[in-house]
Amino acid sequence: MNDPRVADLLEFVRIPSVSAQSVHAVDMERCADWLVSKLKQIGLNAHKESTSGNSIVIGKTQRNASKKTVLIYGHYDVQPPEPLELWTTPPFDPQIRDGRIYGRGASDNKGQILAHILGVGEALAEGPLPVNVIFLIEGEEEVGSGHLAEFLEKHRADLACDAIAISDTGMAADGHPTLSYALRGIAAMEVRVFGPSHDLHSGIYGGAVANPATAAARLIASLHDAQGRVAIEGFYDDVQPMQHWEREAAAESPLSDEAIAAQAGVTELWGEAGYSSVERIGARPTAEINGIGGGYQGEGTKTVLPAEAFFKVTFRLVANQNPDAILKMARCHFEKHKPPGVQLDMVDGHGGEPFFLDPKGAQGMAACRALEAVFGKKPALTREGGSIPILADFQKILGHPALLLALASPDCRAHSPDESFPVENFLTGIRLNKALLKELAL
Repeated sequence: MNDPRVADLLEFVRIPSVSAQSVHAVDMERCADWLVSKLKQIGLNAHKESTSGNSIVIGKTQRNASKKTVLIYGHYDVQPPEPLELWTTPPFDPQIRDGRIYGRGASDNKGQILAHILGVGEALAEGPLPVNVIFLIEGEEEVGSGHLAEFLEKHRADLACDAIAISDTGMAADGHPTLSYALRGIAAMEVRVFGPSHDLHSGIYGGAVANPATAAARLIASLHDAQGRVAIEGFYDDVQPMQHWEREAAAESPLSDEAIAAQAGVTELWGEAGYSSVERIGARPTAEINGIGGGYQGEGTKTVLPAEAFFKVTFRLVANQNPDAILKMARCHFEKHKPPGVQLDMVDGHGGEPFFLDPKGAQGMAACRALEAVFGKKPALTREGGSIPILADFQKILGHPALLLALASPDCRAHSPDESFPVENFLTGIRLNKALLKELAL
């Protein structure tokens, strides 16, 4: 494929900008420099801003006070590529196969943010833009955006805008336009369960000393009732029921149970009673065990009663739920259900507030018009199951909820080996950017 736009994306993906691994610190700066050069090349004023972590790249059109300003956010950092042996081709040697670009970051988020950059570039080549544009592209999204809120506060005046657009979400179905109007928040916790001072002989002490691994299993089992509801007291107190139009939108979603099962590689779906799978994914809060360990893990049998065990849990939250409040409830729950003979050490992890945008508002309708104009069909309105914690920071500090216009295909395998981005989605994203800017100018 000789399209120079695709060549740009391949070059972008070749840079191993892995924010979680310090060995790639130089690559992070190289990637930021590449973006500055690209933004300047399309005609923007661009530079890097230093933070206590990785640089933030800023690009701006010449400001016209008579026009609205649209801020476009993205990130240039990517997830670690491991396990490398599961990639068909090397993660940072992007290849095109069957109309898709394979490489780490192709979909999350390099392909999506570059589509917006090139869209602005093409629009500028055609004449003056209908709006002012600010690009804010950070290098720490995959590690929690730890310095972004501070940056937004410090540069609030320079980043003042009338709308915020982000493409960092997934389509409801392949090729189906999608506006994500809500994302779940997150609250993470690690629970360590301690028993005896050292591993014990399970024959000599078993039945007389509490087993931390068994206690961990009982605590995990206490998290849900038989109907799949989270059993923590007060967990649902602030959850608002879905509105009628939301349930209609979920029912009309092109994302089917069969597609969800196929993507997950399972034969049967299960979850909270009374809700469809689409509703469970985006509109209902959950508690998920992300890891568990304790005792002997090697080959064969070792008859020990382990001294300790652990599990990691994350709570995905919906609008009005507060991460800190949920973690406090979880602590009380685990203490209440702690079996005798063990002690708990609970450590809070990262958190982020849920996000909600009224898709029936003026900006939501503008985004829907742009999506329909480019894709030729009405967009699906979805509540996304994942979390982008910085959305709350944008809304609190800059005063606007973000428009989440998905370009990633459902089977993009973001964060997994063989991540990919359809070339057609990339080129469509360029057209979508131009349509969106026109609609937001109205």
